[in-house]
Amino acid sequence: MKLRDLLSCLEGAQVIGNSDIEIEALHYDSRSVGPGGLFFGLRGVKSDGCQFLEAAVHGGAVAVVADRPCAVAGATFVQVPDARRAMSLLAARFYGEPTAAIPTVGITGTNGKTTTSYLIEGVLEKAGVPAAVLGTISYRFGDTDIPAPNTTPESVDLQRTLRELVDLGARGVVMEVSSHSLEQRRADGCVFDVAVFTNLTRDHLDYHLDMESYFASKLRLFTDLSTPDDRKPRRRAVVNLDDPYGPRIKAAASCPVLSYAMAGDADVTVAEINFSVNGISCRLNTPRGELSLNSDLLGRFNLYNIMAAVTAGIALELPDEAIRAGIEGHKKVPGRVERVKNDKGITVLVDYAHTGDALENVLATVTELKTNRIITLFGCGGDRDKGKRPVMGEIAARLSDLAIITSDNPRTEDPQAILADVRAGVAPLGLKEYRVEELSAGFEQKGFVTIENRRDAIRVAMQAARPGDIVVLAGKGHEDYQIIGTVKHHFDDREEAAEALKQQ
Repeated sequence: MKLRDLLSCLEGAQVIGNSDIEIEALHYDSRSVGPGGLFFGLRGVKSDGCQFLEAAVHGGAVAVVADRPCAVAGATFVQVPDARRAMSLLAARFYGEPTAAIPTVGITGTNGKTTTSYLIEGVLEKAGVPAAVLGTISYRFGDTDIPAPNTTPESVDLQRTLRELVDLGARGVVMEVSSHSLEQRRADGCVFDVAVFTNLTRDHLDYHLDMESYFASKLRLFTDLSTPDDRKPRRRAVVNLDDPYGPRIKAAASCPVLSYAMAGDADVTVAEINFSVNGISCRLNTPRGELSLNSDLLGRFNLYNIMAAVTAGIALELPDEAIRAGIEGHKKVPGRVERVKNDKGITVLVDYAHTGDALENVLATVTELKTNRIITLFGCGGDRDKGKRPVMGEIAARLSDLAIITSDNPRTEDPQAILADVRAGVAPLGLKEYRVEELSAGFEQKGFVTIENRRDAIRVAMQAARPGDIVVLAGKGHEDYQIIGTVKHHFDDREEAAEALKQQ
């Protein structure tokens, strides 16, 4: 594609040099640049892409883009108001705007994005729309399943992946849209039909610094990226009004809003609900009338995910039959309240809950369903928001009979320092602190234990459990690795739990 044609989608671009050149590929890493490349010099947290312009040109770049003067000899220079937004829009144009002509749903929120994405995928499939899904677990369609290094990839990678999935036959897209990606304009090139808000609770404050900044990033999906235009004149927002931030999103949205809530003034509400160890049965009030559903998913928080998917289906004008079949046909999401099968009479659940709100939701659910005791094992990631650590410690210790504090992904932080932050939330409860050796024979009194090594902690959890107990392994969910220092080691809570149970 000619550079001048590529730039026609941008406002405010100033070109120094020849725009009648052919662009063969897009790059934001100078080490990947080849002949005919267009290189974006992005401002990064640790480095400035403009420092690598000469290396990019040496690698074959014929043009470079930046949002401040930093031209280099031997290439056309394009100055733009916002390099990240420019990269997102140019990437979409370069790859033929893969989301412009097919139903595209973007989901944002602290918790519930992944489960909601799987549910909406099922609804689209039952409506005859085979959909690609991009999210925390993977980017996938049909037999193609690409592990996800980021919930929402960098814009060049995102648009290339979308093009590949559409070329493989995807006729719809369901996408988790992270706050980081919204802040960094990674999704600006996507053309959304429906934007979904699940909830907003404390997370990622190491990056966003405060909740208002975190909220402002999420809000972009419903304002900047949901404005109706010639490509999609009928856009809709789907908003959870039970969340305190929901009404604010509804008021600010740049397109019509369909809302959901357990009760009260919303478009989709609950008429009747029954929770059990077998799942959820419910009747929902919708703008079309009542819709009855049964789901294998557990707990109140998953009812919210179901309601988000139902409301999105209505926003997409899909038939009730497809909505019901898509939700009822859904069985599980990897690492989301996922059972580890065993013959010990112990219910072992692996869940990705890594925020206070998510952990409290999971434990509130198992509390409603328990027949005996609850054992919760969890940790907090290193080099991330420290403020949530004592909060999660208090929640786990309060809602469990035994809380096992252990490592998550310590990264470059001292694991003992992380554990100390978590313990600070447990200490005010005045619970018994167990020694590891005491738990091999089980436990009687409500309390907690600290075990740095996660594998050892899982083994102790299984030793302490008795028939009828529920063991929740929280924090890592679908992840099959543990990051210690800067190295990824293979580690899967599901595998570790199964092995520990075998050894009993």
